[in-house]
Amino acid sequence: MTGVGSDPRVRELRVAVARLRRQLALLPGELPDRTAADEELAALDAMVSHGAPEVARLRRSLLLIAGAVGSVSALAAALSEVRERIDHFGELPRG
Repeated sequence: MTGVGSDPRVRELRVAVARLRRQLALLPGELPDRTAADEELAALDAMVSHGAPEVARLRRSLLLIAGAVGSVSALAAALSEVRERIDHFGELPRG
């Protein structure tokens, strides 16, 4: 990790992503978009571990993950935590 070790936002987001990934892996039963969610969570983790991520890309990942797991109430708290951690990176500029 280059220069991201000292950014608490990165550490907090990585912890939240890891938590959601664990809960997703433990979720019993079929979830049609489980693979898509897991792949996007892995991409999100990689993105933040390699430098300061772009807010727009973080939010795009959040939308993809929420679309894949948003209706699963067992994942709601972990998903909310990921959203909150992404919010710490700032708002998108209004265009």
